[in-house]
Amino acid sequence: MTFLDYAPAPESTSILDLREQYGLYIGGEWVPGGGTPFASISPATERQIAMFGAADEGDVDAAVRAARTAFRDTWGPMSGRDRGKYLFRIARILQERARELAVAESLDNGKPIRETRDADVPLVAQWFFHCAGWADKLDWVGLGARPQALGVAAQVIPWNFPLLMLAWKVAPALAAGNTVVLKPAETTPLTAMLFAEICEQAGLPAGVVNLITGAGDTGAALVRHPDVDKVAFTGSTAVGREIAKALAGTRKKLTLELGGKGANIVFDDAPLDQAIEGIVDGIFFNQGQVCCAGSRLLVQESVHDEVMERLKERMATLRVGDPLDKNTDVGAINSSEQLARITRLVDAGIAEGGEAWSPPCELPAEGYWFAPTVVTGVEASSSLAREEIFGPVLSVLTFRTPDEAIAKANNSPYGLSAGIWSDKGSRVLAVADKLRAGVVWTNTFNKFDPASPFGGYKESGYGREGGRQGMQAYLKAGE
Repeated sequence: MTFLDYAPAPESTSILDLREQYGLYIGGEWVPGGGTPFASISPATERQIAMFGAADEGDVDAAVRAARTAFRDTWGPMSGRDRGKYLFRIARILQERARELAVAESLDNGKPIRETRDADVPLVAQWFFHCAGWADKLDWVGLGARPQALGVAAQVIPWNFPLLMLAWKVAPALAAGNTVVLKPAETTPLTAMLFAEICEQAGLPAGVVNLITGAGDTGAALVRHPDVDKVAFTGSTAVGREIAKALAGTRKKLTLELGGKGANIVFDDAPLDQAIEGIVDGIFFNQGQVCCAGSRLLVQESVHDEVMERLKERMATLRVGDPLDKNTDVGAINSSEQLARITRLVDAGIAEGGEAWSPPCELPAEGYWFAPTVVTGVEASSSLAREEIFGPVLSVLTFRTPDEAIAKANNSPYGLSAGIWSDKGSRVLAVADKLRAGVVWTNTFNKFDPASPFGGYKESGYGREGGRQGMQAYLKAGE
């Protein structure tokens, strides 16, 4: 088969008006951080984007105090209707600046522009629109009449969906009447700083949203601050475990959205053309750097060979390269550290007997890249079947019966997501009911909606984001 060649179609960065250095956004003001400034690097070019201030413990304390003052004096006493107006305003500005935000996210994170443009940024606006609608309807959240905001929310987000994870955290917190101190990942702070500008543009009262940048010690200081009422964290299971230990015995409420090792189950009656697209979306979307990625493919033995043949044909059409090119399907790995981790785990899987295959593709000389990879011959006990790789690597296992598929899918310390591909609705419902996963997609994968709750079981965390349950996470029953 011959595939068409595409001329380069890069999105221009001229729409960006970036500063050379960003400080911290505390109490409605830009202030320098007390720590050592650090650079954000474009993972596709290894070139510096901008310098960012690092918050020390004094800065963290100042941010929490600013949030507490705003909660007490302005945002907390404000009516839900008026809070909703601010959120609607932010949502509209996000839409107006959508192209700028998409370019900035691809530049800073390494994901393809078609994903930031068509998925990330539209979902960010949807989350704010959805939560804006909740702001004056909190009596119907399910906690009884007149539920109360918790107070100051400390929020720590990862690097794989920087702006979307910000929206998942900030929008419901504000709609419920809380104020926020948020720390983005140190490798992807750019769009959080642009969001601070949007808060200013929307006229959000000072101290309602505070953004501090820095490394892990900054996040730890924020989580442990004694005047924080709620902690929300998305990231690795190891860090989530440490946060849970640190908060044990305190009054702070906690939600954790952690790692995953999602099973994508293909039965012999699955619509295979549709399933192949879902498999590709499930693992190669955002270079597989997705907590709920379908990184374990479970295929019924009778269709295994056909599925693998079709999958390899489809993988051969994936274009790896410049994230700002509109033709790119698979962009850059976020950092050199993450690339090294992916490489180490795949090498270990091959040493255990796995057979890796990648389509022919020329990787750029600069930046951090890993070719889309599928590994067959994987056993349920293999590290590739159990450890979260967080990269464009698909592990393939087989099964004969639905019971075997369920057993293999549940044979994981994680429980965040799963997918089922079958034409039989009765089979789908029977299998989904037995999967220990927070979200189960049917004949699709990686689809999100702000009205639908998202979260996991086991080592994938606890609590939900999105929907009515996501609003409950930022409220307590009225007194």
